[in-house]
Amino acid sequence: MNKNVKDIKPCTPISCLKREEFLGYPGKFAQAIVSDAVGMSKNFIRQVVGHSNSLNAQDVLNLLEQDAFSETFVPRSKVLSYLIRRNASELEQVEAESLTLGDMTLLKGNALNLIQHLPQRSVHCVITSTPYWAMRLYDEMEPVVWADGEICPFGMEQTPEGFIRHSVEVLSLLKPAMAQDGSVWWNIMDTFNTRTQIRSNSVEALHAMQGKTKTGWTEYDCRRYSAGHSYLKDGEQCLIPMKIAERASRIGYYLKTFISWTKTSTLPEPQNSRVSRNVEYIIHLSLQRTPRFYKEAYRALPAKLGGKNGILESDKLSDFWHLPTSTGRDGHGAQFPLALPGRCIALTTKEGDLVVDPFVGAGTSAIAAQMLERRFVGFDISEKYLATARMRLLKLEKPQFIKSEIPQLHEDVQGTLLPCLD
Repeated sequence: MNKNVKDIKPCTPISCLKREEFLGYPGKFAQAIVSDAVGMSKNFIRQVVGHSNSLNAQDVLNLLEQDAFSETFVPRSKVLSYLIRRNASELEQVEAESLTLGDMTLLKGNALNLIQHLPQRSVHCVITSTPYWAMRLYDEMEPVVWADGEICPFGMEQTPEGFIRHSVEVLSLLKPAMAQDGSVWWNIMDTFNTRTQIRSNSVEALHAMQGKTKTGWTEYDCRRYSAGHSYLKDGEQCLIPMKIAERASRIGYYLKTFISWTKTSTLPEPQNSRVSRNVEYIIHLSLQRTPRFYKEAYRALPAKLGGKNGILESDKLSDFWHLPTSTGRDGHGAQFPLALPGRCIALTTKEGDLVVDPFVGAGTSAIAAQMLERRFVGFDISEKYLATARMRLLKLEKPQFIKSEIPQLHEDVQGTLLPCLD
């Protein structure tokens, strides 16, 4: 465990846009990069500045003054500084070399860097559960330099807005690698702005709630404070998943569905002033209105791999998923269950398609991809987690495959071989 993680004290920075610093800048900015940074579509940019080709500094300033402006992954005061840095870095860099991919590829490294080496338009499905804001300490946490200037491990930002910006930055970097009819499935949980210790796993949290640990506040490696935010008060819910979804739309994704994942078991919460949480969220995004989607897989798959979950779910695939939680017995403090990536992968890919998890952890998404006979790429900063993922894959017995007998299958998946687990 990295012991150099800083406490989180959500003090919102005070900053403003200084127009005069940028008016003499001679360079131009690519429309696509500006669009992601200011959260405006190509058509709206054309309405404001009269064109949507390469833009100059004055064009960007005009966009930043619009009522329609809303932050994506760079604060308003830093958008032009970010664009200028992008121009300078692109002049210095040779075009990124694409990764050589096999059927199952697990790579150690920073996801922000590795994502940019994925072959363009190669990915049909991204399925991931990122770190949640200020909730867990992970193995080998390393600082990352983000577009907004903050330097911290992902999930350890000083404000929830910082975490939202960084999540959207990852989504922005993924766009060039996504197939036009591909999908992104983003699993995320909300956080309350409360004073709390940040622990390595849910078992530690449960023991603390049950009074089984004597560890004092000052003895924890990292603590989250609540005072100092520009408006969030102590004990307020941050609405992080909703804000990520809204900003993803601003950078060009279609928000297809905002899914509620109701878990069959959750930690008790010592709260008497609000209801207890039993829900996480899965954001389904795509680059076009009609991504590849095989709804029939929901009824064809066994429940363990994401099919209909017995009497808890109806025959109708809705935006309310009732899936079990993970046991977390493989040394990773926050895994999702096999059924979650299995369902997402089966709904939006065919056999042989490429699936990517940029925060693969202990490899549950890799196992689901292997069982569904999809190609897979996973990134993680921790060699410990990657070793666990490799070991789990080696132990995976090749299941027997049977043809689905559901007659309503889409023609593209007619006769798809599905694993028989039950």
